Amino acid sequence: MLKAQEFKAGMLALFIGIGVIAQCNTARAGGTEELIVAGGCFWCVESDFESVPGVIEAVSGYTGGTTENPTYKKIGKGGTGHYEAVKVSYDSAKVSREELLHLFFRSVDPTDAGGQFCDRGESYRTAIFVSSPAEKSAASAAKSAAQQELGQQIVTPILDAKTFYEAEAYHQDYYKGSKIVLTRFGPVKQSKAYKKYRNACGRDQRVKALWGMDAPFIN
Repeated sequence: MLKAQEFKAGMLALFIGIGVIAQCNTARAGGTEELIVAGGCFWCVESDFESVPGVIEAVSGYTGGTTENPTYKKIGKGGTGHYEAVKVSYDSAKVSREELLHLFFRSVDPTDAGGQFCDRGESYRTAIFVSSPAEKSAASAAKSAAQQELGQQIVTPILDAKTFYEAEAYHQDYYKGSKIVLTRFGPVKQSKAYKKYRNACGRDQRVKALWGMDAPFIN
């Protein structure tokens, strides 16, 4: 009788072990998830996050407002309520939402309520958009941690997600485009125009001044 009980106990432990292993494998398998953030010029946010291992793609767009089917010209005039935003698709087995939120706060000036760097106005404000209590909790924790580290008030709001409208095709992957565009510097390759804009706007300079060595995307 004792041997039978020991056998049953052993089999139960085996099945529990198999279940734990299966759960761990499922967790490691992960899946594609999305994070939507606004951090000023969406060209720059897209460029930053597409350099992160585990990120599948980042898409520039508009969200947070009331105007349907917004365009770059419409939001630039104001009154739409939309932000320039980026939808980041990522493999949760390779990078977590918490890690991406950590990077986001340290890639912007979250103390600025009027825009970002040289870009001013409602469409250039920072924000995080959430679709569930778990996403809101993660965003709130990341905001609190960033504020504690920075020692300044962070004004980046955490907002309920609304419809995300993809921006015009010419905005997507602007930072690595090879098309020749006309700028105040003359006709230059799109990727070079992006670098000149980013430098002239003072984005990296301000982020470095705020976050120092913790700024993740500063070369």
